[in-house]
Amino acid sequence: DKHNTPILMAKYQATLQDPLPGEMYNVALAADKLAGTVVLPGEIFSQNRAIGPYTSAKGYQSGPMYRGTRVIEAQGGGVCKIASLLYNVAILSNLRIIERYNHSMTVPYVPPGQDATVYYGAKDIRFMNNKKGPILIWGDTVDNTLFMAIYGQEKPPKVTWHHQTLKHIKYWNIYRKNYKLPKGTEKIIIPGQDGYLVHSSLTIEYEDGKVEHKDLGKNWYDPLPQVIERGS
Repeated sequence: DKHNTPILMAKYQATLQDPLPGEMYNVALAADKLAGTVVLPGEIFSQNRAIGPYTSAKGYQSGPMYRGTRVIEAQGGGVCKIASLLYNVAILSNLRIIERYNHSMTVPYVPPGQDATVYYGAKDIRFMNNKKGPILIWGDTVDNTLFMAIYGQEKPPKVTWHHQTLKHIKYWNIYRKNYKLPKGTEKIIIPGQDGYLVHSSLTIEYEDGKVEHKDLGKNWYDPLPQVIERGS
């Protein structure tokens, strides 16, 4: 190709189960904007700079995003899926991570410790091309699946994720009366999510036999109580 990035360095995919209105549209739009982005040696890639701000002027729709332990509607909601997959392919390509934040609660499309969130003007995913040649970022969507890849000039070492759960808080139930439901029946309004404290690290195995261990620190995810309505 014209950028001379023939080697697939890393790829990652995630399928969104029952995406909310606007969510998949924003993911597909962001992936299209991102596809073909070239990062030169020594250059720092920023998602916010590359495809933000996530406004209607840029074509983004309203979609879901976390605010603490609430899911709210916000312009560009859904672009955190892009950030999470970028984080994974950057790690697997052994690029240098400059900036990354985990979500306030766990997400269903990547394991705890492997997610990344963005919020324009406050939180970003940034990484440096620490290779000798350029790298090319590719993103695409098929139905509800997001695909992400990084191409370059050199095969990266073998990178393995490790996650240790230091704390696990089970979600609890909150019951509300609903006089419109038949007596004795229950309906889950908000599904519960467990809380976690996760310690993440990497093992990096080079072709010459050298092995490196990298500590990525701890990630805290808030629990979310399950809200159930009962007929009465």
